[in-house]
Amino acid sequence: MKTVMKEIFTKRIINRLLFMMVLFMSTTSLFGQQILLKGRVLDIETRKPVGFATIAVIGAPAGNSTSTNENGEFSLKINGSFTKFRVTYLGYESQDIMINPTNSENLTINLVPEENMLDEVVVKAKKSKYKNKDNPAVELIRKVIANKEKNRLEAQEYAEYQQYEKLSMALSNLSEKFKNRKVFKQYQFLFEKDDSIKTENRYVLPAYIEEKLSQVYQRKSPKKTKQYILAEQKAQFDPKFVDNDGLSNYFNRLYEDIDIYENNISLVTNQFLSPIAGSSPTFYKFFITDTIKTETPYLVELSFFPRNKADMLFKGKLYITLDGNYAVRKAELSVADGINLNFVRDMAVELDFTKDQNNRFYLTSSSLAMDFSLSDKGVGIKGQRTVSYENFKTGVVQPDSVYGGPDVVVVKSNTSANTEDYWEAHRPIPLKTNESSIYHNIDSLQLMPSFKRFMDIAALLLSGYKQAGPVEIGPVNTFYSFNPVEGLRLRIGGRTTESLSKRFFAESYAAYGFKDEKWKYFLSGTYSLNNKSVYTFPMHYIRASFQRDTKIPGQNLEFVQEDNFLLSFKRGENERYLYNDIYRLEYKREFENNLSYTAGFTKWKQQPAGILTYQMIGDNGESKIFNALNTTEVSVGLRWAPHEQYYQGKLYRTPIFNKYPIFTLNYTGGFKGMLDGEYNYHNFTAGVFKRFYLSQLGYADVNMEGTYIAGNEIPFPLLTIHRANQTYAYQLNSFNLMNFMEFVSDHSASANIQYYMNGFILNKIPLIKKLKWREVFSFKAVYGGLRDENNPAFTNKVFTFQKNEEGVPISYTFADGRPYMEASVGLSNIFKILRVDAVKRLNYLDQPDAPTWGVRARIKFDF
Repeated sequence: MKTVMKEIFTKRIINRLLFMMVLFMSTTSLFGQQILLKGRVLDIETRKPVGFATIAVIGAPAGNSTSTNENGEFSLKINGSFTKFRVTYLGYESQDIMINPTNSENLTINLVPEENMLDEVVVKAKKSKYKNKDNPAVELIRKVIANKEKNRLEAQEYAEYQQYEKLSMALSNLSEKFKNRKVFKQYQFLFEKDDSIKTENRYVLPAYIEEKLSQVYQRKSPKKTKQYILAEQKAQFDPKFVDNDGLSNYFNRLYEDIDIYENNISLVTNQFLSPIAGSSPTFYKFFITDTIKTETPYLVELSFFPRNKADMLFKGKLYITLDGNYAVRKAELSVADGINLNFVRDMAVELDFTKDQNNRFYLTSSSLAMDFSLSDKGVGIKGQRTVSYENFKTGVVQPDSVYGGPDVVVVKSNTSANTEDYWEAHRPIPLKTNESSIYHNIDSLQLMPSFKRFMDIAALLLSGYKQAGPVEIGPVNTFYSFNPVEGLRLRIGGRTTESLSKRFFAESYAAYGFKDEKWKYFLSGTYSLNNKSVYTFPMHYIRASFQRDTKIPGQNLEFVQEDNFLLSFKRGENERYLYNDIYRLEYKREFENNLSYTAGFTKWKQQPAGILTYQMIGDNGESKIFNALNTTEVSVGLRWAPHEQYYQGKLYRTPIFNKYPIFTLNYTGGFKGMLDGEYNYHNFTAGVFKRFYLSQLGYADVNMEGTYIAGNEIPFPLLTIHRANQTYAYQLNSFNLMNFMEFVSDHSASANIQYYMNGFILNKIPLIKKLKWREVFSFKAVYGGLRDENNPAFTNKVFTFQKNEEGVPISYTFADGRPYMEASVGLSNIFKILRVDAVKRLNYLDQPDAPTWGVRARIKFDF
């Protein structure tokens, strides 16, 4: 259940907020602006006109269409509220074209012949099949591939340049009627006329902007890129509701730098195969569509299309130099309409390269524009990231100190770097009219009571907390739950905010079970040691807490409270609980390089609840029952997550995964005789997580972990009780068909592989590919053992394993060197948010109540 609630309340908090707004705004009526579409339709291979092709507006009523004449020419007036039109003709692949009102009257549309289709029924022979062999366009792209290493900037021993970045976001395609709604009466200052539209009845609502000016140094060997941020500014929202740094991280993860020379290009958290990747001729079709002799050197216009429109591939044009270097002079990229990509209505990439004094072409400007929407028409969210590169220098040797330290460093500058005069003087690209007012408008918005109420409600829905002056009440999803031990459970809680103190934070809750008639509660106080919020990077705090509550043995839910309502629904027997009294003192320190360490001291008293029993069998066969188990622990933890990015929510940090690994190392020691501690033991745990990107084959998340517990005569509650799942949700880090307390060990190693194929197979199946489902596979295994001195089968000095009503043991160690294994095959992207798995347990099927297979589901929100 961890993963379900993680997705619902934090993982895609920004996506949810944005698309809630889109859904609300999509109810607006569209308007009647007229746009003239005019142009020609050509066969991309023969360059001959395609007569009598159909031009139809997507989403428009019947009658909003026309046909080309014998010369392939067409003309059609349409309502300006529509965003795309489709060109179709028998024997050709249909083309969906984005409508650009500023360039709609001089269109050239290239149709690609479909393979194995007849030109005319019976009359003409079959069209020639597209092939790579003896294809001049493919021969040209192979020359580009062969020369790309020497043409990219990284080929230089040393390079440096100045870089300016701008990212802006706005609600788009807003009508006059929408703008004049009563609910927006106080917000008229936010609306701007869309300066890309000549008519006056289309608006945008600029919502976010950030700018950054940097000096960048690159070194080939040893390879290093160092970015010094000279100045930066961004629109800031109230930190009570929004993690501004996390928001920036998330947007920049969607709008990443584009390097056409890389084999794979990351966009909207997916990888697209570059048209000049080594394997591109296998996945793309290439056509020479023009030769440009107005530039020196001459250029060849090379058009390309994906062989399968649903794959994560581009379509567009490359302009290649004919000077023997075969460098990219310019690139225009977009995506096919049928691509298996969620919520992206349109994407446009433009890359411009300029020749330097050494006749090498280097990137001087990059533009990435994306339009997000729930449908092909109506309101959307349009964003654009523009990057400009200036003052290129190559071969300038810099001292090693320039490249030392973190990859990105913010240079401390005087206050003049934050003034508008500074930015006007240093921006290589002036702000658009609808961008220039965003900073002021966002500041004004924070002061409006109605906007504060909206953000308060949004925070309640998305994070579960309700603002109440200097405190916030929540999380609301824990207010009601039930389990076999407590029965109906009601809970209320809250915590203080920065409004009360920037250094001290308190958190508390109280809960009552109507079946066991017991109160549970929690109280903590955290003191920040760096004058920042304890939820702000880098964390540096000390925390003291006390908790009296129930817990399922072996469960360690990192991203959701165990009394969450949705965790109340479980399969099988589930009546073994603990009552815990936990006193804890914790210290945490994070560093700028994403290395962190923790140190803790814990006094823990656990009492069995429900049908859980702690008992030993003596030498004479007598049973001794223990009512409590007391431990005193010291713990130390290390975590290193290089280049980590995340969004800081109200409860947890939601990781924004990238290609870099995450390492963890933890030690917990129990000390007998210290503050009533009853056992000596030493628990060592190490783990590593990494996401592997596999280009067109998707990506895989791999998690490896190992544990060793040193010590003798350690009872099973202090050993590793492997994490099981008896809910009906698919849990990423639990064994979904293992029962609670089923496996116990004092040394173990585990592997968890989640493979997301991104529809690579399903995209190629007719009809099925229209659903845009995606394949997902998983394999989980854990292997370990239990030394004789800790195994109740060999010693009577530890607690016996649990048994069911028939007296049959329900807890085991791993037998005969066999690991526990389970695997699943599933579909994700169902309704764009749902993953459903068929899970199969592969062994240990003869153990009591062991399920052989099951169907599990979880929320998974992806682009």
